[in-house]
Order: sequence, then structure tokens, then C-alpha cells
Amino acid sequence: MSRPLSDQERRKQISIRGIVGAESVAELKRGFNRHLHFTLVKDRNVATPRDYYFALAHTVRDHLVGRWIRTQQYYYEKDPKRIYYLSLEFYMGRTLQNTMINLGLQNACDEAIYQLGLDMEELEEIEEDAGLGNGGLGRLAACFLDSMATLGLAAYGYGIRYEYGIFNQKIRDGWQVEEADDWLRHGNPWEKARPEYMLPVHFYGRVEHTATGAKWVDTQVVLALPYDTPVPGYMNNTVNTMRLWSARAPNDFNLRDFNVGDYIQAVLDRNLAENISRVLYPNDNFFEGKELRLKQEYFVVAATLQDVIRRFKASKFGSTDSVRTMFDSFPDQVAIQLNDTHPAMAIPELMRIFVDIEKLPWNKAWDITKRTFAYTNHTVLPEALERWPVDLVEKLLPRHLQIVYEINQRHLDHIASLFPNDVDRLRRMSLIEEGGTKRINMAHLCIVGSHAVNGVAKIHSEIVKTQVFKDFAALEPEKFQNKTNGITPRRWLLLCNPGLAELIAEKIGEDYVRDLSQLTKLHKFVDDDLFIREVAKVKQENKVKFALYLEKEYKVKINPSSMFDVHVKRIHEYKRQLMNCLHIITMYNRIRRDPAKLFVPRTVIIGGKAAPGYHMAKMIIKLVNAVAQVVNNDPIVGGKLKAIFLENYRVSLAEKVIPATDLSEQISTAGTEASGTGNMKFMLNGALTIGTMDGANVEMAEEAGEENMFIFGMRVEDVTELDRKGYNAQEYYDRLPELKQAIDQIKSGFFSPNEPDLFKDVVNMLFHHDRFKVFADYEAYVKCQEKVSELYLNSKAWTKMVIRNIAAAGKFSSDRTIKEYAQDIWHVEPSDLKIPPPNEPRDAVEDKTPNGTVA
Repeated sequence: MSRPLSDQERRKQISIRGIVGAESVAELKRGFNRHLHFTLVKDRNVATPRDYYFALAHTVRDHLVGRWIRTQQYYYEKDPKRIYYLSLEFYMGRTLQNTMINLGLQNACDEAIYQLGLDMEELEEIEEDAGLGNGGLGRLAACFLDSMATLGLAAYGYGIRYEYGIFNQKIRDGWQVEEADDWLRHGNPWEKARPEYMLPVHFYGRVEHTATGAKWVDTQVVLALPYDTPVPGYMNNTVNTMRLWSARAPNDFNLRDFNVGDYIQAVLDRNLAENISRVLYPNDNFFEGKELRLKQEYFVVAATLQDVIRRFKASKFGSTDSVRTMFDSFPDQVAIQLNDTHPAMAIPELMRIFVDIEKLPWNKAWDITKRTFAYTNHTVLPEALERWPVDLVEKLLPRHLQIVYEINQRHLDHIASLFPNDVDRLRRMSLIEEGGTKRINMAHLCIVGSHAVNGVAKIHSEIVKTQVFKDFAALEPEKFQNKTNGITPRRWLLLCNPGLAELIAEKIGEDYVRDLSQLTKLHKFVDDDLFIREVAKVKQENKVKFALYLEKEYKVKINPSSMFDVHVKRIHEYKRQLMNCLHIITMYNRIRRDPAKLFVPRTVIIGGKAAPGYHMAKMIIKLVNAVAQVVNNDPIVGGKLKAIFLENYRVSLAEKVIPATDLSEQISTAGTEASGTGNMKFMLNGALTIGTMDGANVEMAEEAGEENMFIFGMRVEDVTELDRKGYNAQEYYDRLPELKQAIDQIKSGFFSPNEPDLFKDVVNMLFHHDRFKVFADYEAYVKCQEKVSELYLNSKAWTKMVIRNIAAAGKFSSDRTIKEYAQDIWHVEPSDLKIPPPNEPRDAVEDKTPNGTVA
């Protein structure tokens, strides 16, 4: 007999986490025990918690496969236009809980696991993050997959199955130390290898020009083995596919040559080919022109395009045409979105297939290619733009270099015809950069080879159009668009903050999960005292839970009634973690100067990974830890101020810290953060934002009202003006005593007594080559932080502002973003169609028109 349900649990039964029926619970328990026995070959006497996790994962996966097969079968029969999202990164995090939520199984699984005498949270914590991304770009791809499935689009994510994802970060003596992320060590229950779809990818070799056209010969072959992961939509029975390629050496690798003698060495050398999918490059917003990275980029592109063309040719409608006209319908059946320039080699590769293999005339091939591709730009930082040396491309992909040269020649001929004698314009717009080592500008290749180019927030798209690519925008203004980023409310509200999700559902119903714009209905509860108290209570519970987690995992005690001031993202100078650090020092000095004065208690939490080769970012981590060491151990400060560096920030940790945050730090120099998506997650989860007018912060302020955010500092125009007149850091240091004191402390070794000049590089950078102007915004930042503390004293006024923010967060759903891509770029219609679940006959399809009636 199971125990009687409390009111809270009864309410959960009719909640957004899914209905619990006795049959479904019994079925899940049977599935669990079956997998424990037959899949894991264990009984309850010897099973470990990890065995229990795998048994549950396989049980939940069982509920996916019928829907997965049905969805793919439905696409084959209806042959809709396919969307291919090409990305070198998919930062997926954990899969179990997200799958339970999207299938409406969470409550039934909770009950089944409870009845089996196990702890669901403990099992969920065993799953490894799929850390196949660095930060925003990779996590955006993951959110987009969730939204595309939820909107019923026939979409596929294509990428690389890295054996090692983003490194695990350890902090030793205040320094970042990297450890390999062996995430596949225990196996991955969510993927299915598909060796029957293995494809060859060619490298090196040379080009022969024959009567019938160019031939790429004497190449080295690497095989691409696909692994498929199901991507379930929210409660619509759609299950799409993410296909990740793994590199395998062919069986005759190094044995076809003259290598007869050294069989053993030849087999050992297979590793050289298989290294292609070994490890994710850990750089965020930084280009490292390594041969292995270019191999990765071409590997994913070459394998994916073969797959795309195979699927196009196999479709019921494509197969009847002659070869000559077959590809005319290609752009009507296929859309390929390039997530930044990393998969840009897809453009010359598709041209190679069309011209060299399918024998299409160049002009026709180029027209089809342009109408197929679209390119998303993710950054305007010059050091992040990919510029591959021509010599390297010529060695690795000789035919592709010829094709790029031909594309460039025709492109420049066109420009010259429009702007005769404007050689400087030709130089600026060329795909090839001369001077020093010749390089291919991959962004220029993407712009020329795509029918649509988009930035990822209004301000970013404007900068792309008017500054970074202004020559191209002048030529084809209609090509340039904005698509403001979004986040999936399934993971970033339902999954990570069930208390808040439930509270919202009680007030406005459950439909907001699929239509986040309905959050505006919360505006009418902004003065509802009971609602205000409940929102504050959920936040407090989340803070207590996170404080307990910190105590258990990191042995640090924090005060849950203090303001949780959180700055989590990749460590980079442009994100200005240093400015936050200066604020911590300033608060510390104020408390020491006047310990009796009222001080609003704060816990400042800074977290994020630094690229292993980025010296300054690593020094910033060390500085934060050094400052924390002093602040946290000063008896005068007591419990008023604590600073924590959050180790190994990743998707699963974001899911814990974001719901517990009071204040979200979004303080990049205006004009540097393309969009940001963490900012949106905090807004949706009841944090207030302190930030600059940068990225999507601008649109958040537009939606919520600037008076409901803590906006400070220079705008883009002010930064431009300061550049024009020349930024002089010394000026601010001389004028602002508190800034001077903080910098002098860092410089003198106050925070590093055993090594007084430890931070000399940091200080030298701040004075002499700070591209991101930390000192210029310091004063406004500190003043703005005083306003934050003042409001935090008035709990009710604070919570009312929180509610206004949540009510304004609807725009920032990735569902909205994907609808805009679908309409404006891919020219497909999202579908409400609910494919019948596996236990119903296949012809029971419900087709709902937009107003929700059956058509």
C-alpha cells in the first residue's frame, strides 16, 4: 500500500508534470525491474545507484522509441521541407528529467521510483552532462532542438560526437586546473549507433582536371559513424533526431600502402584518423587556426551533406525527376542553418557535390546553394572571426580551395561591375585576405553563399549591418535580419524551478509552457499580496536548497537570507568579471571603514570556465579566489559579505543556481555581448538584472520597462565616443578614491601576501590595454549596486519588480525565436499536428488549426 497523498501532492497530479495513473506507475515499475534484470544483469542485492539510474533511463527511453519511429515514418510519408541545424556544438546537459517532462511522465516516474524505495533526485544526479559545447552558442543549439520538436518541424541537429566534452574544472589553490571529461565512460543510454549509415569523408589528395571536369584523387578516407539521440517535443508525440558523427578509420587504414611489414603500427595508427572526434576545442569567442579543428569542421559538413542528399533523393517526390532537373526542388525541400562560421565549408562542399559529382552547371549549382543556406553570426569580436590560412586549406582540401577562389572571382567581378575602380572596396569584400599569410574570411564566404544572414539580438544585428559587414549590407540589405535568441521554458522553468512553474500554472493555467507570451497575464497579480508572498517563498526555498547543496558539495556555508548576487558565464575580459571583483573589494573596504553602518548582506557567486590557453581569464579566476579568501576570513566582515567561486559551472549546475539567484550580473561592455541567454534564464526564474545596454538586455528592458531593471553605464554611442577621444584608465584611477584603493590593494599584494606582484599582469592590462574599459563603468556600476541593496531591504517592492520581470519574459522563449526562423528564413509552417502515440492506430492524427480546433 502506498502512503496517502498530501494536498501538495494531489495538486501535482493535475499539474504540468503529467497525470499519474495506477497502470502507468505499475508499467514503469515493470519496465524498471525488467531493465535491471535483462539490460543491466543485476538484482536488487548487488545493484548500485548507477545501475538504478540506467534502469530508469532505459525505461523512460522505451517510451520514446515508438514515438520516435512514428515521427520519422510520418516525415517519410508526408515529405515536408527538412530543416538541418549544423553546429560544431550541442551543449545538451542531462537528458533524463527533460525527457520525462516532455513525455508527461515525470509524476508517474516519481511515484514509481518512490514505491521502489529509491530517491529520484539521487538518481538524476548520477547522469553525466553531455558537455558538447562551450557556452551560449552550444546551449542555444540545444534549446533550438527542443523548440523545433515542440513546434512539430521536421528538423535535424547535426554535429560531432566528441569523446571528451568541455573539460571539468577543478580549483586548486585558487587556480583553474582542467580535467578530461570522460562523459561516455559508463555508456550513454540515450544514443543509438547507426553503423548502417556510415559514410566516407575525404582529406588531402590532389585535383586532376579531366575532360569531364575536376576529380579529387589520392585522398585519405575517414569514416563517419552516426549516433542518433532522440529529441522529444513537449507533449506532442513528436520525436526528432540529433545525429552526431564519430570518426572511424577504415579497416584497410595504413594497410593498403607499402606498409606490409608493420601491421601492429598500422593498427595503432588508426588513432590518427579517429582523433577527429576525440575532443571539443574549449575556446569560447576565440579562433584557434589548428589543422585538427579544420578537419573537425569539414568532417561534420561532408558527412552531413551526404546524408541530406541521400534523404532528398530517397524521398517519394524527388526520385522521379531526371538528374538534370532533380535538384531544382532542393531548396524547397531542404534548409540548412549554419550556427556561426564553424560549418562554413558546407558551402564549397555542396558546390563540389553539385558541380563535380552531379554535373550541374556552375550557375545553377550556385543558385541552389545560396537558396539552401542561411548563416547566423554570433559575435563581433575580431579575435573570434574564423580566418583559415590558404596554405592549410590547400593541403587539406585542395578542391575546396579552388571552388572558394572561383566563388570569390565571380563575387568580385560582380562588385567591380557595380563599383568600377573602387579597389579598396574589392579588398574589403574579398573572401581572401591578402597581406602576410593569405587567409579565407569564413564570415564573408557565409554571407556570399547564403540567402539570409542574422544576428542574435536587435542591437547585435544593427552592429552587424552598420559596422562589421556594412559593405555587404549596402549591397543586399534584404539579406540581413535579426532573430533575437531565446531559451526553452521546458528546461529553464519546468525542469529547474518546479515550484515557480506550478505557482504560475495555478494563476494563469498551463498553456504558457507552449506559449510563453501568456506570462503577461501575471501583470494583473502584481499587487496580489498572497501571490507576492508565494513568489518570495518559492525563491527562499530555492535559496535554502542551493545553500545546502553548496555546503554538501563544496563545504562552504552561506546565509540564505543574504542577497544572492550571481555572475555565471564563460570567463572573458569582455564579460567583465573584473568589474564585479572590484565591486566586491569596494564593499569589503566599506564594511571595514565603518563596521557599524547598515550593510545589506550579500553572497557574491562568480562561476565559469576559462579557455585553457587564455592567461588573463585564468588570472581573473585566481584573483576572485584570492579576494574571496581575504573577505570570507575577515572577522570584521562576519556574515555581511561572502564571495564564492563556483567550481565547474555547467548546464546541470546552472539548473541549480539560476532558480536561487536574486541578482543577475550582465555587465559586458556595450556592443560586445551579441545576445546572452543566461540573462533570459535569470529573468524567467525571478532574479532582477543589473546590466549594461548590451545584447538582449536592451530588449529585456524594452519588455519589462527600464525602471524594472538596474541599467547602468555607457551605451554603444558612449563607447564609440570614448574610443574616438581615447580611453585613459589613469584618469578614473586618479579621480575615484575607492577605485584607487581597490587597485592599490591588488597591486600591493594585499590579496596575495606571499606573492605581492602576482596580479601585476591584471593591473597592467587594466591601465594600459583594457579594450573593455572596466574603469570607465566602475563608478556607475557601484552606484547602481547601491540602488540594488536599497530595494532589497524592501522585500515586497523587490518581489513586485520580480513579478513584473517574469511577466515580461515571454518574448525570450526559443519557441518564438524558432517561429521567426521558420517564417522568415526557412519558409516552413510550424505544425500543431499531434502524431498519435504508439498505443493508438496510425490514422488517428489530430490536425489542429491555430485556434486549437480540429481541422
